[in-house]
Amino acid sequence: MATIVSIHSYRGGTGKSNITANLAYLAALEGKRVAVLDTDLQSPGVHVVFGMEKDRITHTLTDFVQNKCELEECAYQMSSDLGLDGEGDGEGDGEVWLLPSSMRIEDIMRVLDDGYDVGKLHTEFNALNHALGLDLLLIDTHPGLNRETMLTTAISDVLVLLIRPDKQDFHGTAVMVEVAGRLGVPNVAMVANKVVSRIDHDDVKAKITEAFGYEVLGVLPLDEEMANLGSRGLFTKLNPEHQITHELRSIAARLIALTSEGDDSGD
Repeated sequence: MATIVSIHSYRGGTGKSNITANLAYLAALEGKRVAVLDTDLQSPGVHVVFGMEKDRITHTLTDFVQNKCELEECAYQMSSDLGLDGEGDGEGDGEVWLLPSSMRIEDIMRVLDDGYDVGKLHTEFNALNHALGLDLLLIDTHPGLNRETMLTTAISDVLVLLIRPDKQDFHGTAVMVEVAGRLGVPNVAMVANKVVSRIDHDDVKAKITEAFGYEVLGVLPLDEEMANLGSRGLFTKLNPEHQITHELRSIAARLIALTSEGDDSGD
C-alpha cells in the first residue's frame, strides 16, 4: 500500500510545489514508484515544474472530483520526460506519475464555489495504488486552512510542513501542528525553506524543533539559482551537485525511511 505524504504550508510562496516535484524525482531515482497529486485546485502549478505542456493534458484531477472521469485517467507517466530510465540508484528504476489539476478559469471557479469530495478521492487511492503499484503518493496541498486541506491532512500517513524563518509562518504553523494533532496524523515533520545565508541553519533547526517538537527533515537556503530557474524545470535534475539538491536528497531519503518504518509497524 502506498504511503500518503501531504506537503503543506500555512502560507503560499513557501516553495511547496517545487519541493514536492523535486522530492518525487529524487525518490524515483532511489527506485520508488511515485505519484504526485496537485490538490491545490484553486491555484494549480506542479505540471509547470515538471515541464508538462497544457495541450498534453486531457483529463485532470478537477475532472475527477467533478465526476467527469476516473482517477486513473488523470495519471500521466512522466518517467521518460524526466529521463529516469537507467538513472536509478536503487533496486531498479523508479517511476513518476503526475495527476495535474485544471488551469481553466471556469473549472477553478466551480471548485471555489462548490468545493470537492475528499472522501471520494481517498476511496479511489486504493484503486490508483493497485493500478500503478505505488510506493509513495505525494500530495501538493492548497496552503492555509480550509475544509479540503484538513480532510487531505486527515488521510495522510505523513504530513510535511514547510516553514520559513518568519514570525507569521511560525504562528500559522503552530495552528497547523495543533490541527494535525487533533486529526491524529501518524507522522508530522518539518522542512525549513528560503533561509537566508546570514542565519545559521543549525540554529534554525534547533528553534523549529524546540517550538514544535517534531523532526526537522532539512533546511533549504534562499538561493539565487533556484529563484532564477522560476519553476522552469526540476532544480535537482538540472543541478545534481548543488547544496539544495544534496539537502533535498537527504529529505527524500528520510521520507523513504519514514514510510518503511510505517510498513514495519503495520506488520
